[in-house]
Amino acid sequence: MKPFVYQQPKDIKQASALAGQGWQKAILFAGGTDVLGLLKDGVETPEALVNLKSVDGLQGIEFSKEKGLTIGALVTVAEIAEHPDIKRYFPALAQAAAETASPQLRNMGTVGGNLCQRPRCWYFRGDFDCLRKGGDECFAVDGENKYHCVIGGGPCFIVHPSDLAVALLALDAELTIVSQKGSKTVPVAKFFVLPEDDPYRENILFPGEIVTKIHVPFAGEEQVSGYLKFKERDVWDFAVVSVAASLKIKNSKIVEGKIAFGGVAPKPWEEKELNERLRGLEVSEQNLKMLKSLALKDAEPMQQNAYKVPLARNLLGRLLLQLSG
Repeated sequence: MKPFVYQQPKDIKQASALAGQGWQKAILFAGGTDVLGLLKDGVETPEALVNLKSVDGLQGIEFSKEKGLTIGALVTVAEIAEHPDIKRYFPALAQAAAETASPQLRNMGTVGGNLCQRPRCWYFRGDFDCLRKGGDECFAVDGENKYHCVIGGGPCFIVHPSDLAVALLALDAELTIVSQKGSKTVPVAKFFVLPEDDPYRENILFPGEIVTKIHVPFAGEEQVSGYLKFKERDVWDFAVVSVAASLKIKNSKIVEGKIAFGGVAPKPWEEKELNERLRGLEVSEQNLKMLKSLALKDAEPMQQNAYKVPLARNLLGRLLLQLSG
């Protein structure tokens, strides 16, 4: 492991200045559950590590029906999973948090870090000069691609590993991003980027920009939401495929809703046609079958991962039945 300088800023302005030195100059961390692996694997070789733990204003969970839910970026995944208001009004988010990693990691990992974590692709994390690390090719194309993306890929075919991001996308969440230039609010749907737009990064953050808060609007008592995840190991694992949904159902009809998928694309994936068809749809076996057929209909599976398409559709059908029941 390359030696580095440890820095502990006292406020967000100082943290932004330290992080603004550049990608290979400094890396932000709090829980450190992802950063430690990146350092040990030699994927990241920064000159400095910037610890956000002492920065004020990044903690706490606040909820009101008028203002919705606000979560500080340093709130742990475990806190989200166990918070009574989140479990009651935003169950998809609580369920996604509860399905993330192991109890030990949930107690260390933060929501900000979970959203900004880097891919788990074994070529990216291994001793391969892959495209995302500045090489000339994505080795998953002709190699082991069982867990890689089936849609939205090219020229790199990673999947984004965050469970929370999928639920937050379905819930229309927004992120507050702060830098030395000021602050801005960005929908979760626009925070992540595809490899065709930037094959080296997973999100829109530039050096010096820090996610400080997550805001989820309260859509009313009639809103129902949920999250389902298929993983290979029961104890804990990253999602092979996951799905989150947020629906308003009245008189057996979906007034409005949003569905998002994980484990299938380089970012949390939204099927716009599928979501458009939700509005005004009567909850019936025939319509649920139709919705399943629309899920990932433009998928282009690789040699070893075509199974993800029917798996995602079946998870979607199961989740919609649960929420409409």
